[in-house]
Amino acid sequence: MDRLADDVRLRVLELVRTPRDRQVLLAAGLRDADLRRLLRRRVLQHHHGHYIDGRLDEGLARIACAQASHPGSVVSHFSAVRLAGLRSWTDSRRPAAPPTSATWLTRPAATRRNQRRADIVVRRAALEPVDVSRQLWLPVTSPARSVVDLARALPFREAIVTVDHALRSGVSLDDLEGAMERQFQWPGIRRARTTIGFGDPRAESVLESIARSVFAVAGLPGPILQAQFWDGYAWMPERVDFWWPEFRTIGEADGLAKYDSESPAERRRQLRRSYRRDQRLSDRAVELVHFGWEDVLDPRSDVIARLRAAFARGRSRPGDPPIWRSADPHDPTHDLHAA
Repeated sequence: MDRLADDVRLRVLELVRTPRDRQVLLAAGLRDADLRRLLRRRVLQHHHGHYIDGRLDEGLARIACAQASHPGSVVSHFSAVRLAGLRSWTDSRRPAAPPTSATWLTRPAATRRNQRRADIVVRRAALEPVDVSRQLWLPVTSPARSVVDLARALPFREAIVTVDHALRSGVSLDDLEGAMERQFQWPGIRRARTTIGFGDPRAESVLESIARSVFAVAGLPGPILQAQFWDGYAWMPERVDFWWPEFRTIGEADGLAKYDSESPAERRRQLRRSYRRDQRLSDRAVELVHFGWEDVLDPRSDVIARLRAAFARGRSRPGDPPIWRSADPHDPTHDLHAA
């Protein structure tokens, strides 16, 4: 910017707060050589035929420029979920898995056909004012609309990740119901109702959400999420991922990240803490089953068989069952239980 006249520099800085095409910047006093120089210096970014402020987050800049290249569109689906800070997950091994890293847009139903490329996906659909919000200056589908769009389009196991996180992040069930009502005849709406009805804000991770779906499809009884146990003196600090009180069985979803560490010594400390935690839980006379990503994603996994075997052992355990409660004070199961 230092080579530009003051009035040109100020005009350009004001313009590129939002995406601008080449002709607009040339009309503001820049030359093509200026544009190339400003791109090299990262003063500007260039995506989808538009220029924008180089200080803007690159992901947001790509989305903004893609939206500008399709006038009248609204950022939607995976892109809207990402801007809302919600999780999404798709099984990359699935045939025709959607390009989640692309910018997803929705245009009014009267526009031309859908478009799908590696970098931009455009869908045609009705957009009610209540379904559109703003992220900075960008028109974006509301969190509830975005969640329902994904729940209509994705398989149950994938969509539940976003549904659980949306409920946990404060998206209300009433808003989701309203979005579904406005789409009551749309493709996939029955699947969306099933998925959203299964949603649980107590699921704390992607792995926990996927595991819940795997358990349900296999016909296992629904577990209690985030339960605590009484050790005779106080409530134990440990919260377990899944608890089947009728079978005295705990399920623990172990993502690899929980054992990440900067040194072998720290990894050993983490493992020791994990072993001691397991021992404290086992002292409650319960069955304990650990599982990881491979167990819930591999169709050849034996995790369901291991849980059923634990259920059988748990039901035959003698003595009083442990005292437990939900860790969430707003949960109906928060009150003390002797299962």
